[in-house]
Amino acid sequence: MANGQWYPPEWPDRIRALAAGTLVPAPPRRAATVMLLRDAGGVEVHMLRRRTSMAFAAGAYAYPGGGVDPRDDDRQVRWAGPSREDWAERLAVPDAQAAQAIVCAAVRETFEEAGVLLAGPTPETVVDDTTGADWVADRQALIGRDLSFAEFLRRRGLVLRSDLLGAWARWITPEFEPRRYDTWFFVAALPEGQRTSDDSSEADRTVWIRPERAASAYDQGELSMMPPTIATLRTLAAYDSVAGALAGSAERDLTPVLAQARLEDGELVLSWPGHDEFTKHIPTGGPGTAEKTGRTR
Repeated sequence: MANGQWYPPEWPDRIRALAAGTLVPAPPRRAATVMLLRDAGGVEVHMLRRRTSMAFAAGAYAYPGGGVDPRDDDRQVRWAGPSREDWAERLAVPDAQAAQAIVCAAVRETFEEAGVLLAGPTPETVVDDTTGADWVADRQALIGRDLSFAEFLRRRGLVLRSDLLGAWARWITPEFEPRRYDTWFFVAALPEGQRTSDDSSEADRTVWIRPERAASAYDQGELSMMPPTIATLRTLAAYDSVAGALAGSAERDLTPVLAQARLEDGELVLSWPGHDEFTKHIPTGGPGTAEKTGRTR
């Protein structure tokens, strides 16, 4: 039975073009995504299904997240938790400004897509309710880029709680994809009193689900996911509490994972280093030839 690996039909031709030197890779855009967790007789993670109209990963299950806004590095952002310099070291980025932009993108996108805000009036508190017309208006202003995240926090007198995030993984979109992202994955606990929203403009369904249940549904071909999503789900399944997952994030390896394509025995082989289950063997016979997938081949 086929699993739910997201695999666009145009990939083989693009891989061939990349191998032939006729495809110039697009530069990846910095992005961040957050695996929101809660304890419910075990760990549950919040996921959304991307609308079929989306240009990237349509129909696939993913986490709230998106690209860095150029204004996410605004130094006026009120900040709590590890310093920007500490985050730069953890995320392996050149400077504090880049680190702030990634962390801000993680917090901002989580609010925009899930209605959950990792910020509070003081460095020790977090808001307990983000419902109501005024919060919805602010979310829409952020989504429309009519309001910067720094200005949003300033207006509401809030401090960004970077200590509520744990860095988990880093994946870079393959070079043959037209839309490329250099994405940092984070974990965070759903703040007490807050609840996720199901009105994301990018999703047609949202769920709270056990990581092992989601992984099983992927294995059975019931849920479609990109390699980074299923890979991070499998690692989350090792934890039986949110506190354990957050503590474990400190030891997570953030070496970037980037797909590689090579010619081998008359086939194009697509692989993700360290993740053999995603390997694809693509015959060089041209479009329409069946592709093969193998965990250990």
